[in-house]
Amino acid sequence: MAAQLMSGKDTAAAVKADLDREIEDLKERGIMPRLDIIRVGSKPEDLAYERGARKRFEKLGIALDVTELPEDVTQEEFEDTLQTANRDPLIHGILIFRPLPGNIDEERIAGLIAPEKDVDCMSPVNIAKVMTGETGFAPCTAEAAIEIGERNGIDFDGKNVTVIGRSMVVGRPLSMMLLQKNATVTVCHSHSKDIVASCRTADVVISAAGRIGLVTADMVKDGACVIDVGINAGPDGQLKGDVDFEAVSEKAAMITPVPGGVGGVTTSILARHVVLAAGTLGAE
Repeated sequence: MAAQLMSGKDTAAAVKADLDREIEDLKERGIMPRLDIIRVGSKPEDLAYERGARKRFEKLGIALDVTELPEDVTQEEFEDTLQTANRDPLIHGILIFRPLPGNIDEERIAGLIAPEKDVDCMSPVNIAKVMTGETGFAPCTAEAAIEIGERNGIDFDGKNVTVIGRSMVVGRPLSMMLLQKNATVTVCHSHSKDIVASCRTADVVISAAGRIGLVTADMVKDGACVIDVGINAGPDGQLKGDVDFEAVSEKAAMITPVPGGVGGVTTSILARHVVLAAGTLGAE
């Protein structure tokens, strides 16, 4: 039996319904939620995300500005741009596209971004909050993976969850967020001895490794739920996930597609974070 599809479009629509009232309340208070994207250069993947965010924000009525910097931007110029956004009371959220070029000290930038405006968890302050379970801004993609699962009826409490990937953008924070939901979490990565065995015992498999076709049908037990966070450019130019979708969907109970899955929810989570920031900063 083919797996139930966990649709990013449906999940994003549910998040939008929750946000509409909050945004209206902010506007009645004279607050227009606003995000400033700071982008160095014009990498295709950055532009694609930017287009998706702009489309989502226009539907919600959230303002979005883009500050584009040249690839040879200096550390001083980048810091001046960031500090301007930090100080601007009309900007509630700041998103910096990463990775930054080698001429920019990314660790220093992470320490400079205002935590209360850091809507994609770059600041060590927000990273610490994710690790300790405090209220803060988690990485949008990690939060989106949980959101799409829960909106489709997955209760992570007590589940065996295998996360493939240990990046600070998805894998590690996602693992901590799942632990806070009382899941039993196994994290696999490039040095793991037997990823197949770890996946075969999992009730939920979440792949964020960035490798096309990494998760095959023999790695997934019957009735498991599979969440594919991978966004990879295939040889034909089409977006591909980490999961062999056709084969795995014949064994899994639920599965996310690529495209049309987690990626479509990420910009909705970004919008949620901007709205939360606007509500907090606008009250000060």
